[in-house]
Amino acid sequence: MTVIRSPLQAQIVRWQAQTGDTVQAGDVLVILEAMKMEHEVCAEHAGRLGEQFFADGAVVDEGDLLSNLELLTQVPQALQADLASNSAPAAVLASPAVGSGLRADLQRVLDRHLPILDASRADVVAKRHAQGQRMARENIAQLCDADTFIEYGALAVAAQSRRRSEQDLIQNTPADGMVTGMGSINQALFGPERSRAVVLAYDATVLAGTQGMRNHQKTDRMLGIALQQKLPVVLFAEGGGGRPGDVDMPIVAGLHVTTFASFARLNGQVPVLGIVAGRCFAGNAALLGCCDVIIATQASNIGMGGPAMVEGGGLGVFKPEQIGPSSVQHGNGVIDILVADEIAAVAAAKHYLSFFQGCVPDWRAPEPKALRDVVPENRLRVYDTHAAMSGIADAGSLLELRSGFGKGIHTALARIEGRPIGLLANNPLHLGGAIDADSADKAARFMQLCNAHGLPLVSLVDTPGFMVGPEIETKAQVRHVSRMFVAAAHLRVPYLSVVLRKGYGLGAMAMTAGGFHSPLFTVAWPSAEFGAMGLEGAVRLGFRKELEAVAEGAQREALYQQLVAQQYDKGSAIHMAATLEIDAVIDPAQTREWLLRGLQTQRELAPAIGLAIDAW
Repeated sequence: MTVIRSPLQAQIVRWQAQTGDTVQAGDVLVILEAMKMEHEVCAEHAGRLGEQFFADGAVVDEGDLLSNLELLTQVPQALQADLASNSAPAAVLASPAVGSGLRADLQRVLDRHLPILDASRADVVAKRHAQGQRMARENIAQLCDADTFIEYGALAVAAQSRRRSEQDLIQNTPADGMVTGMGSINQALFGPERSRAVVLAYDATVLAGTQGMRNHQKTDRMLGIALQQKLPVVLFAEGGGGRPGDVDMPIVAGLHVTTFASFARLNGQVPVLGIVAGRCFAGNAALLGCCDVIIATQASNIGMGGPAMVEGGGLGVFKPEQIGPSSVQHGNGVIDILVADEIAAVAAAKHYLSFFQGCVPDWRAPEPKALRDVVPENRLRVYDTHAAMSGIADAGSLLELRSGFGKGIHTALARIEGRPIGLLANNPLHLGGAIDADSADKAARFMQLCNAHGLPLVSLVDTPGFMVGPEIETKAQVRHVSRMFVAAAHLRVPYLSVVLRKGYGLGAMAMTAGGFHSPLFTVAWPSAEFGAMGLEGAVRLGFRKELEAVAEGAQREALYQQLVAQQYDKGSAIHMAATLEIDAVIDPAQTREWLLRGLQTQRELAPAIGLAIDAW
């Protein structure tokens, strides 16, 4: 015999078993109700139910004797005595039963998610693939490490219930045309904590990837999390901008939405990366333009207004392919990284984000002695400074940004012995390395990008100075080139300068953070030459009287070459180092070693506050 006691203060709803009934272990004996919740009291052992001491509807206290149970099975005498004691009731609160089929509520949830999955949209997927593009979730699957993406707001549909049926909206507007959530990127390299990122992906197969009221709400939710948790954001921005068909909301123009302000607020706080394949117009393009870096495919079109908006403004009729093609947007600097397709775009995104996730333990150094042959012995011969960049960076780490724009200065992210850096280099193949307005804009914004996100800067200098002349001044040269001085003056990260060949005038000062003593160090290769301006120009201006005093022809040319040689010797790297205008002259093969020692001086930076990155 054992007793059945109430496990809590409650009211008896009903007895499931009656006096004299034979029950099995696990059978429900009585149902109690407390705080509007029902609790099942079950038999711990098989037996016959005894007298019921409380009727249905009675209120009982915890521990009250409800009934007793005559055991039907033979149990050891010690255990039987224990079961019969008042401290061991033969009944427990029941756990939910696990049946062979799914519960109805769970089945409903699973069924409701089916229209969202690509597997349930075979016709849509086939059409998308036929266009040479991928589904939003396919891109996310490549971007995020396996089984790490968790989706927010998956069950949203377009706010159009006043004009469409619920089933129509569920089937044809899944997730309201936008997949949002968090996942891990490059987790194998950096671990779970440093790899988390927010991912936002417009789904171009749903209402042309337009911005609906609910996907604005989803976006705002994720942007708030990104800012609060300081998580990078990746935006797949393909889509046609605002959506006029959402009629469920009492809205006239919708200009009060907070998405654009929320997105822009991330600037300088966390890395923000935009990816475009296909068409990206209007509101989608506005968000894209707020990104630190834009990766786009060759088949992309990006514009602040699509064909409908252009036509509506009375500006003509155009096909989407005529507005902001990648060739235009790469050349004008809108696109930072131009790739062949979405697979390459996502791979580039993972590479880009890795620079802001930390150091990598495994790296491979290039052959250091190859740097000795980068600069030609003929001081007038041009060369490609990409060779110097590749010779300094870890093999395979170099990622150039904005290669189609501002060609006078190369900008790239790279690593040195696994440490991420920002890398600038003058380009002698363009205007002899002179810095024009576009190059200055590109360099200044790159400094802001690296400064905001804590990447040290390495500058490879070979410039005759700022570009000059009547034509260049029509481009607002004075304002544009001075951006480099202003950006450098606000740097909080180490800045390291290496003069490869020409270090002349204000342009060389701009490439060295404002002056040769502004960087952590300024060193030069043996091929370097220095002056307040180009040597040839300095001789023609400074020695005009002496040259004019000599007969024109071979005699004057000989004097000119003699004076240039004197200036070259005076402005040699060794002479500059001897007068302490630079810090050292080094063997080019030692460049990585010098840079590494400089990078090791960087201390942990405080979180960036107010370090905005210009949209341009």
